[in-house]
Amino acid sequence: MSQKLVCNCNGTMPLDAKALGVPVHRSLCRQEVGSFLKALDGSDSLLVACTQEGALFNELAEQSEKPLVAPLRFVNIREVAGWTQEAKASGPKIAALLALADMPEAEPVPVVNYESQGRLFIIGPGSSVLPWAEKLSGSLDVSVLCTEPGDLPLARNYPIYTGAVTKLDGYLGKFSVNWDLQNPIDPEMCTRCGACVEVCPENAIDLSFQIDLAKCKSHRDCVTVCASIGAISFDRKDRERNAEFDLILDLRTDPKMRMSQTPQGYFAPGNNPLEQALVVNQLLEMVGEFEKPKYFVYNEKICAHGRNGKVGCKACIDVCSTGAIGSIFKNGQGSVEVNPNLCMGCGACSTACPSGAMRYNYPSVPHQGKELKTIATVFTAEAKKISQAAAPSLLLHTLKAGTQMIDGLGRSAHVLPKQFEGLPSFVIPYGIEHIASTGLDLWLGALTYGFAEVVLLLSGDEDPAYRATLEEQAELANAILKAYGFDERIHLIMAKSADDLQTVSKAMAALRQRGSLNSICTPASFGLSTQKRETVEAVLEHLQKQAKTPLPEAGAVLPKSSLLGGLNINKDACTLCMSCVSSCPEGALLDNPDEPILSFIEKQCVQCGICVQTCPEKALTLNPRLQTVEQRKQRTILNETQAFHCISCGKAFGTLKMVDLMLTKLGAHGAFAGAAMDRLKMCGDCRVVDMVKKET
Repeated sequence: MSQKLVCNCNGTMPLDAKALGVPVHRSLCRQEVGSFLKALDGSDSLLVACTQEGALFNELAEQSEKPLVAPLRFVNIREVAGWTQEAKASGPKIAALLALADMPEAEPVPVVNYESQGRLFIIGPGSSVLPWAEKLSGSLDVSVLCTEPGDLPLARNYPIYTGAVTKLDGYLGKFSVNWDLQNPIDPEMCTRCGACVEVCPENAIDLSFQIDLAKCKSHRDCVTVCASIGAISFDRKDRERNAEFDLILDLRTDPKMRMSQTPQGYFAPGNNPLEQALVVNQLLEMVGEFEKPKYFVYNEKICAHGRNGKVGCKACIDVCSTGAIGSIFKNGQGSVEVNPNLCMGCGACSTACPSGAMRYNYPSVPHQGKELKTIATVFTAEAKKISQAAAPSLLLHTLKAGTQMIDGLGRSAHVLPKQFEGLPSFVIPYGIEHIASTGLDLWLGALTYGFAEVVLLLSGDEDPAYRATLEEQAELANAILKAYGFDERIHLIMAKSADDLQTVSKAMAALRQRGSLNSICTPASFGLSTQKRETVEAVLEHLQKQAKTPLPEAGAVLPKSSLLGGLNINKDACTLCMSCVSSCPEGALLDNPDEPILSFIEKQCVQCGICVQTCPEKALTLNPRLQTVEQRKQRTILNETQAFHCISCGKAFGTLKMVDLMLTKLGAHGAFAGAAMDRLKMCGDCRVVDMVKKET
């Protein structure tokens, strides 16, 4: 436990020191700073309930003679609770926020390393790229690609190329660029002597030392005068160029990178001079060694991407906005590969993954589950002390953008209460690295811990694929809740940008007017698992025990995006060839070594659809639904038939239906005419023996 220092910010918040169980200061960063300095000499770690003066407190801690027991930690109770319209009723929320801030930090995760030596490639029209090259060439190792001509500088202080980009990929410290040299003059060889400019009769060459092909009449005087240098060729065949760089400054109006969220080290500020200047400042700081967390963990064993050369689930590939995830097939087995250098940590891949093969790890779901359980438990206990029956609502948001919005809303609600409404007393914000990293397991898990609802705050800068995935997953979560007879408890707030406080204010006003909700069930005791399916199963079992309505015998229908469901089979079409069994990556489909029986365990099915694609008779279709926990655990028979026994040795080698089908299709073939037809009724061994006998 840490020592808590709570500041009431000049008495602007109705804080109850007795209820909070800690002393409350009025001016901790000014007149009462001595209390903070005294706390630095203690033997406990420090938690300061003030984020505004974090820089000051950190500076004072650095100047202290005694080293800190642990790094200072901060929590904001002012904008999210003390400055809202329901500040007087926010005691339970403040207690929950203090308890959350006092919890142990998540376990560290592996890191991904980058190294940049400052090799910068500037791409764009000559009039834009050359001035920046002049400014940056003294600080960075600059190269330039002019996609449109521009007057070249007199001195050759850095390489200048011309042409059109044909390929650009990579990441900080390892970009690869291909371009096509389209002009007859190769600037790599040109000495800028000006002889070609002088002899050109059409004035098709200027100080950009590029030929205006619209003016050129093919006199070729320029080729003659440049013969000793060889920089001009109208018949050049080798036009493709390639080079590697650490950083990219792309000033083209339409950069056209292959991913919507570009990698670290790549900047495309457009033609706005201010944006360009801000980017240049960042470029100057991106020289050296860098690291970032490895956000994901991938378990190939349970991945449902592909089998037998067929692609099943590719949800992670489709949703990834950075192009970090690719498909790999080896010996017919499909898996995915993630480039950790391109991964930006959105976590949408884990949200969309039905099997849990792709897992977000920054932090892990179990760590988040412990924090959410603490929030719900502390809030409920404190609310009971003051006879409040409200259950908390969880407001999930991207840590950086969401915190900016919520803090801005709290300040606006305090200063302009008639125009803005802050968070209601029952709404508790919880920041995560990226809003797209949270999914079905965490949302439903939060409801089983005692939260009344889960609200996702989208700040407007999310990739469209992320928004679509979150809407899809929210629809699925609400469909599951409705199947048990509960109301919809997963909601989204779609802000247009991080500055769109009005949208968030209106949403908070609607929540306040509606009032708090009761939790849908008694609090669960289980912990959330690193395995997504295990968490979902535990949640479903808990919800089923307290469901308001029983599930239909055939199961409740779920959306097509469901990771839960069964299979429908056309028994008349199915020949029990068992190709679906060999294709199932999750072991949901099973055969029987002794009898032709196709079985199915619904709990194992992730609705990837590989079996549907593999089935040669097209006899299978997915059936997204929610059955009871007991039904989903059972091994059920999808289809069965009589075995066909070899007419020679009596061994079962197929099904009666399969042999009948084979007789129908191959009976007219010359190889099986007459008495040879009996060979189709034999097992493979006996068929060979019979053929040898007849030939001798």
